[in-house]
Amino acid sequence: MSSSPRSRVTRLVEEVEYPSGVDIRIEFTRQVDQIDGEMSRVLDERGGHARGLYEMLAYHLGLDAVDGTRGKRLRPLLGLLAYHSLTGNYDAALPGAAAVELGHNFSLVHDDIEDADRERRHRPTLWAIWGIPLAINAGDALFALSRLALYRLLDDGFSEKRVLELMRVYDETCLALCEGQYLDITFERQEDVTVDAYLAMIGKKTAALLGASVQAGAILATDDAEVVEAYRHFGYDLGMAFQMADDVKGTFWASAETGKPEAGDVRRRKKTLPLVWALEHAADADRARLREIYAHGGPNDDAMSDELVGDVLAILERCGARDHALSEARRYRDVAIAQLEELPCPPDRKGDLAAFVRSVIAA
Repeated sequence: MSSSPRSRVTRLVEEVEYPSGVDIRIEFTRQVDQIDGEMSRVLDERGGHARGLYEMLAYHLGLDAVDGTRGKRLRPLLGLLAYHSLTGNYDAALPGAAAVELGHNFSLVHDDIEDADRERRHRPTLWAIWGIPLAINAGDALFALSRLALYRLLDDGFSEKRVLELMRVYDETCLALCEGQYLDITFERQEDVTVDAYLAMIGKKTAALLGASVQAGAILATDDAEVVEAYRHFGYDLGMAFQMADDVKGTFWASAETGKPEAGDVRRRKKTLPLVWALEHAADADRARLREIYAHGGPNDDAMSDELVGDVLAILERCGARDHALSEARRYRDVAIAQLEELPCPPDRKGDLAAFVRSVIAA
């Protein structure tokens, strides 16, 4: 008896291995709690008649309750670990880490609107509760607050020159994020997206932010431009590995962590690495079938049926797209590990950064 489309989807999802060596929130509890505390202080400074706006932001950040649903704080934590590797402490860089996370979340609020996502981390998104106009405004407020958070570094004794340098990196990274989002959205209606175009997109949308997060920690720790660039490069390649591994997860997994449905990126017709690689390397008939399925809409349209999801996953398995994407994620991870070994900091301070890399994708 042949299996149903639903059971075939489940089987393919369950066969995927996506190891993670470290739970970030457990391994770095103190640092994550400090980041959350710094962001809470930024929000708590604001009030008056617009206090409801900051309550919206606290909800989105998971700071509305002690046990609120929160992200892993990967990007700000990466900046703190970079600063620690060069200085031996964390605390002075906390305002910069808070700025990174607030800035990241401004983009998430806008992404949820642009992608019509009604849920994030198992909770309704801002626009799903308060509507699109207020959610756009809340995202804008997060952007402004992220920049204001950087000024707090001056209170911690950092020079105006160093803070200004960090602000330039921050603004350039925000522009890169917008460029990456532009590419991602325009890919929705393109029939054929090349692997090269995909790499350019994630380089701007994901890798640039992780690279800048590490770079920020280094900027606060040293005036050596070569050292700062070495840290940025390490973070960039780690970001490439992170996004590719996440693409595999979103394409083949039922993720309890993110709340995405099984094969969620396929259902929403997202142009992820497994898909764009298959469009270049699958057999002619399979490539034609993928184009036919993906021509019927983009992520904002009706979700793909179980039967069509099964067809897509079967094609991706046949042509080796999953294995290729995992191989590429591991390759970028290994490049990042090699760069980590060469970073000019005491060897005994590289352990936390190594643990962080393992949390992205294990061996």
